[in-house]
Amino acid sequence: MKISTKGRYALRLMLDLALNDTGEYITIKNIAARQGISEKYMEQIISLLNKAGYVRSVRGAQGGYRLAKEPAEYTVGMILRLTEGSLMPVDCIDESRSDCKRHQGCVTREVWTELYEVINSVVDRITLQELVERHLNKMSGGDTI
Repeated sequence: MKISTKGRYALRLMLDLALNDTGEYITIKNIAARQGISEKYMEQIISLLNKAGYVRSVRGAQGGYRLAKEPAEYTVGMILRLTEGSLMPVDCIDESRSDCKRHQGCVTREVWTELYEVINSVVDRITLQELVERHLNKMSGGDTI
């Protein structure tokens, strides 16, 4: 499984909003400049985040975006599933799909299931707030987790 740029950039965008939260709305132009990502691509990603209710937006000269909830209320998994869809490493472990003839006796399927469970346990445990803390710790020269 490989996380696309959309997933990686969505996580960076959400982290940027959390790190730069002053109570004011933040423009896509500023986020894109800080992240070194094109405004056009960031607009596509923020649109997806906005539709899902992860961010709030205000139009106009003083407009921009901010998180809809506290950083501790978002997990990496929530953001990645929104942008990537399923985080399953292979399709054959999807219970809604039963097109594999080896489904019942396949031992490699067990490996993929375990991998999927580990992926979920990591991305669902790490919150945006934890990423903020890791970032601030790293910037202050402290030890990282």
